[in-house]
Amino acid sequence: MSDTVLQLGIVTAYLLVALGVGVFAYRLTDRTAEDYYLASRTFGTFVLLFTTFATLLSAFTFFGGPNLAYSAGPEWILVMGLMDGILFAVLWYVLGYKQWLVGRKNGYVTLGEMLGDRFGSTWLRGGVAAVSIFWLFPYVMLQQKGAGQAIVGLTDGAVPFWVGAGGITLFMILYVAIAGMRGVAWTDTIQGVFMLGIVWVAVGWVLSAAGGATAATDAVATSNPEFLRLGGGLYSPQWMLSTAISIAFGVTMFPQINQRFFVARSKRVLKRTLALWPVLVVLLFVPAFMLGTWAAGLGVEVPADGNVVPAVLEAYTAPWFTAVVVAGAMAAMMSSSDSMLLSGASYLTRDLYRPLTGQAEAVDDALGGEATVARIGVVIFASLSFVASLYAPGTLVQIGDTAFSGFAQLALPVLVALYWDETTKWGISTGIAGSQLFYVVSTFDVLRRLSDLLLGRPAVVLPADYAGWTPAIAGMLLGLVLTVAVSMWTTKSVGEDTSVYTVSGAEAD
Repeated sequence: MSDTVLQLGIVTAYLLVALGVGVFAYRLTDRTAEDYYLASRTFGTFVLLFTTFATLLSAFTFFGGPNLAYSAGPEWILVMGLMDGILFAVLWYVLGYKQWLVGRKNGYVTLGEMLGDRFGSTWLRGGVAAVSIFWLFPYVMLQQKGAGQAIVGLTDGAVPFWVGAGGITLFMILYVAIAGMRGVAWTDTIQGVFMLGIVWVAVGWVLSAAGGATAATDAVATSNPEFLRLGGGLYSPQWMLSTAISIAFGVTMFPQINQRFFVARSKRVLKRTLALWPVLVVLLFVPAFMLGTWAAGLGVEVPADGNVVPAVLEAYTAPWFTAVVVAGAMAAMMSSSDSMLLSGASYLTRDLYRPLTGQAEAVDDALGGEATVARIGVVIFASLSFVASLYAPGTLVQIGDTAFSGFAQLALPVLVALYWDETTKWGISTGIAGSQLFYVVSTFDVLRRLSDLLLGRPAVVLPADYAGWTPAIAGMLLGLVLTVAVSMWTTKSVGEDTSVYTVSGAEAD
């Protein structure tokens, strides 16, 4: 009991520190939309790098990945630590830099604003926001599910899942309501530095207790020799490439990441950040995922519906240290969730609330009624995702991969629109709608379910994969083809303005 009280005390203390940072940031935040949502576009390299880093540190990364390494081997490092780190850095430059230039020139806060203005389409603006919020839901739910599982594992079941997940949900709602982007970014930076350091301490402690890296790896070679061979099983080349591509492209369209393309102070900040990104990713993923791999060789038992990282720490380190690491992991989840809820609020208010209520763009730059709508939206969204987390089937990796791939369907049509002036409203709209419909039908088996319901007989169902490639990749290619083909066959509509995206590097200085 004393260990449980100590562990919960450490977690609570960590949350209170984060809340204190949020309150301090709130006192420095202007009551303008640009400052609340984007911190007035003033981030330097260190804060931008670590707020992006911590925003992507989540249950998917710290619990889902090591769990997969525990069950299927460490090759997941190649997917996330190497390919994904490099791919996202490239996309950060190709897509993010152009988006930063356009956003700086025109004052955009959301992706929907940027697309709606260029194509003169309120429907496109609202549609992109609706799609983004739809895919954001399972990823917020993933954080809550991961937090609930972490608390259960930390307390050996003394605190039930719903209490842990519910408590974190309440904290996230409170934090987002007061902190804004500045507070979120500051706590992200603290959490990112802390988590990166503590995971290396965890690896050092576990290996020291287990006899060193060689002994731990030899144990894996004895118990799970297939873990040390490349390829085969789950990790086929097509699966690895499909997963890396869909995650990297999906990350660029995550609202909480995509909005960070707008917030850099200068061109130099962006270029430094993207250059450092792959290094930072490798420094996190290698130790975290190897903990899961070594745990398999060391015979660490993971409870049903539990996570391997707390289990291996409990077996080889002190209870207080396990609590510190789990607190850091939960902070990572919250650094993802608070950013998601803040970005989701901006999409809700600026891309759905404004157009539907007919508000002019300049009416509530000082937030006003927007703030109330945003906070109500955060409460409803977080509450619904919490309820869903209580019943959601599937592992953390499956839930996260589904959300990543849903966002990835947006990336290629947006990329084409940013660089190809011949893109039309009908082209990008068809590309986004077609790829989203294809992915939803493929992923959730919609055709069969509808046919069973309406006709009482099975329908023709799309294949689960395409020569080893996932439906996410097929959907992305479909979106690209539709965007280009329909744009070539249609003419520009009234209201389209290609000059919106006409920028130069000189405008960055």
